[in-house]
Amino acid sequence: MNRQTKNLTAIGMLCALAYAATAVGRIPLVLFLKYDPKDIVIALGGLILGPLASCSIALVVSLAEMFTISETGVLGLFMNVASSCSFACTAALVYQRRRTFLGAAAGLLCGWLCMVLVMLLWNYFIAPIYMGYPREAVVELLIPVFLPFNVIKGGLNAAATLLLYRPVLAAWSAAPHE
Repeated sequence: MNRQTKNLTAIGMLCALAYAATAVGRIPLVLFLKYDPKDIVIALGGLILGPLASCSIALVVSLAEMFTISETGVLGLFMNVASSCSFACTAALVYQRRRTFLGAAAGLLCGWLCMVLVMLLWNYFIAPIYMGYPREAVVELLIPVFLPFNVIKGGLNAAATLLLYRPVLAAWSAAPHE
């Protein structure tokens, strides 16, 4: 199997795994906000295959989620893609410059920070439409609700990805390459 076919197959498998993590691992936290561990899989895919792979996985999984288990439609799709890509693509971009454990940790930390900031901005613009609240009401929720949710979500995803990074990378490296 050539490298391109292997990578495409890996992306497909990671899409299925990330979708399963979303479908099975959703935990409601506050309001309509639910934690799911799909970003762990998406970030691992980005660390192994690069930022374009993590973006592709995020898009495919969010699209599948929109048509099956999501209750939030197209706006939820955009929010999911923005959240997953800001976390996983940033982590993969930073990691590409320094392919070490510390590089992965730095990338995941940058991805976590980027996701928190991006989601605060997106929640400011999109949540009033999404929730049917006036913008002033959403602004009042940004710091006490959206900020802690995204800090917790990003922290859990970064920590779990970092724990899985070495074993997944070792398994990927041990697989035959052509």
